[in-house]
Amino acid sequence: MPTALGSLRRLLMAPPLAEVGFSARGFGVPPTELTRRLEAIPQAVVCGFEWAIDTRGTWETERRTLLVEPELRGFVYEGATMALTIRDAMGPGRGRRAAELLRGPARQHVFLNYIGIGFAMARLPRVLWKKVLPDLTGSDYYPVMSWLAVDGYGFDLAYFHTRRWVNEQRVPDPYPWEGAPDYFPRAVDQGIGRALWFIHGADVSRVAPAVERFSTHRRADLWSGVGLAATFAGCCAPEQLRTLRDAAAGYGEHLAQGAVFAAKARDYAGTVPEHTHAATAALTGLTVEAAVRLADDSSVAGRESGSLPAYELWRQNIRSGILLDNS
Repeated sequence: MPTALGSLRRLLMAPPLAEVGFSARGFGVPPTELTRRLEAIPQAVVCGFEWAIDTRGTWETERRTLLVEPELRGFVYEGATMALTIRDAMGPGRGRRAAELLRGPARQHVFLNYIGIGFAMARLPRVLWKKVLPDLTGSDYYPVMSWLAVDGYGFDLAYFHTRRWVNEQRVPDPYPWEGAPDYFPRAVDQGIGRALWFIHGADVSRVAPAVERFSTHRRADLWSGVGLAATFAGCCAPEQLRTLRDAAAGYGEHLAQGAVFAAKARDYAGTVPEHTHAATAALTGLTVEAAVRLADDSSVAGRESGSLPAYELWRQNIRSGILLDNS
């Protein structure tokens, strides 16, 4: 049963389902079968948020999520993680509810869970950010992949405040996430790149120029985000995938690295749709299975190098591996 406080949180923090749609956001995306499928993704996130913001435990959220088609379940858990992170951050302690979800029914969607934490960050003051990352010691990819929370934060900024973060190309102030404040804006850009895929309806003829309008030093991370979104979310006509790779000339290894992350995330979740197979092949020259092996072999969990977090070293190793495989 919903609680009165939970219902109030939902009203104050959850955007109405219609408001996450492309038309309401003013993106100018034509309604087609592909764009409607893409639009269903942020709608699934909102559903997950609404289901988790006012429930007393994870059981009800899990049962509702099982009613959603497998390809979208991770996005529902993304929204649920966002809700529980907000509840944890606004209360005593650190991450109890979110940790229960992430160690339990949502554990196979760990990559999207971190992005959901980033969505929560966009709705919380920075003073509370120290409470958003639950202690997942012993869990896979913790804390290395927690940088996806910053990616999620960047996505949210671009999706809901497009004029400021896309049109005006603002840069966020650094924040000492995992002790690497200088890397924080780069991880935000990776999320902005993912958002560009949605903002432009997976239309390569619009996405590529949108990336090129940013300063040169930001484009590598933006292209990485585009590659992740194109491979994980899809909704792009197959013939456009080669066009996308050509459009990223000079940044092809970054586009491919994002695609490898997406293939790994889909495989880890246990649901690899056909569009992920197609995009992985087109953007990396690898099968999904080979991309997953590359991601696993490139992992540098727990190792740092100067100001670069292990997360970025992992990304660098993947890019190097793609170049070797495609030589």
